[in-house]
Amino acid sequence: MTELIPGRVLAVRERLTHAAHAASRNPQDITLLAVSKTYDHTAVRAAALAGQRDFGENYLQEALDKQKALANLDLVWHFIGPIQSNKTRGIAENFAWAHSVDRLKVAERLSAQRPDGLPPLNVCLEVNISGEASKGGVTPDALQQLAERVADLPRLCLRGLMAIPAPTPDPLQQRLAFQQVRGLFDTLNARGLSLDTLSMGMSGDFEAAIAEGSTLVRIGTALFGARHYPVAA
Repeated sequence: MTELIPGRVLAVRERLTHAAHAASRNPQDITLLAVSKTYDHTAVRAAALAGQRDFGENYLQEALDKQKALANLDLVWHFIGPIQSNKTRGIAENFAWAHSVDRLKVAERLSAQRPDGLPPLNVCLEVNISGEASKGGVTPDALQQLAERVADLPRLCLRGLMAIPAPTPDPLQQRLAFQQVRGLFDTLNARGLSLDTLSMGMSGDFEAAIAEGSTLVRIGTALFGARHYPVAA
């Protein structure tokens, strides 16, 4: 129900602020990304009217339909789902961010297909930090080489790392996984890259992610409620 969304936006922002203060951080340094996949454009509009500006989508056609319906709003669109080669043009032409780059071929296509009239596409490299076969992401061992190659592509701006660790209810285990991602981030910067974004933390673990340095948390169900209908990619 869209009437519940403004209160949920406020509640999540309060949680984010509390977590930031607990970590001695400035809440304004942490972006709240509303994950709006499977929710229709009326839900996105309700969140936008409550002050939310950044929205994350997993399914290209669904996202393009929402962008068309909400073209009168000043929103920042992030693609956060797996990137198939046949979807790169639509992402390159219609999004400000792509968080789930994990292959050089995909990055090269995004760069080649990014229109000259738009600023470079902001990208994060997805790291499979928990080694799960069911998830995408570059392995930690291969990250350095991929990062250096992506950083050289002309129509992309490599901003940082994204990770979805294996779910666990244990806050200490949550923090350990995010700590490992932060370590990779720091290592890349120490070796000459200029990364500023750690996209990590979701509805069930974003406090732990903030404690370990996340600069962007991806929140869906805590803002919009349970997902209840399938969509096509």
